[in-house]
Amino acid sequence: MESFLVAFDQSFSGAAGDFPALLRHKGLLAPAAVVSSTPQVGMPRETSWQPTEATTILAFKFSGGVLVAGDRRATAGNTVVYDRADKVLEIDRHSIMAIAGVPATAWEMARVLEHSFQYFRRTQLQEMSVDGKVRALSKLLRDNFGFVMQGVGVVVPIFATYDPHPKPEARLYFYDAMGAQFEATDYAATGSGSPAVRGILHYENNWGAKPLQKLGEDEAVSIALRALDTAAESDTSTGGVDRGGKIYPLIKIVSRDGIITLPESKIAAVFKETVA
Repeated sequence: MESFLVAFDQSFSGAAGDFPALLRHKGLLAPAAVVSSTPQVGMPRETSWQPTEATTILAFKFSGGVLVAGDRRATAGNTVVYDRADKVLEIDRHSIMAIAGVPATAWEMARVLEHSFQYFRRTQLQEMSVDGKVRALSKLLRDNFGFVMQGVGVVVPIFATYDPHPKPEARLYFYDAMGAQFEATDYAATGSGSPAVRGILHYENNWGAKPLQKLGEDEAVSIALRALDTAAESDTSTGGVDRGGKIYPLIKIVSRDGIITLPESKIAAVFKETVA
């Protein structure tokens, strides 16, 4: 023990000051895992494992509430794992969590949120406040940050809900991986294809035929489809609209009346008429 403390002191008196490296040098910590999209020469294939990730999601306010949309592609490195992933999740009758990042972590967060909201409603005989819901998701993200630092559990969600008090209105929030929350005035987008999506939504909101909040339902769906399809052109992790497989983004709307999931037939009709 004394020799270890001496080595510890010598290590931290140098320039590096790397305590984990010292533990590995003494055989007290396993070697750090190397995450790579391709196996390196002489490296076991297991170290090149990539977590499955969901990609691009968006949400914006329109005349009927908040539209939340997500493409259906899930990837692991440069491999398409699944092309019908559900990234837009209903938490309660007025709340939606859309996910970008590791689905396993995000889906577990959604289940925890759902049970937390139900427990509060049944024990307090009232709905949890919007601020409480927003902070509950923020805490789950903060508690998950240890996995984020290991590179295996990052989740960057969007949260949309309808707030009946004090002024009835739809509200929209986005987060960073550490749990910081930001309320969006008009729109939000996260995921690998989000830079293109944000550019389109900014253009439509400022120079389009109408601001986003004045759009009708079909107009809002059309813009969401165009944004995701454009993102898919430059981002291989975003599925956009699969014309061959007839796979369309998942779109839900949050309003005073609750949550509506748009049927695929309606999305396909809007896509054919205004996008394709």
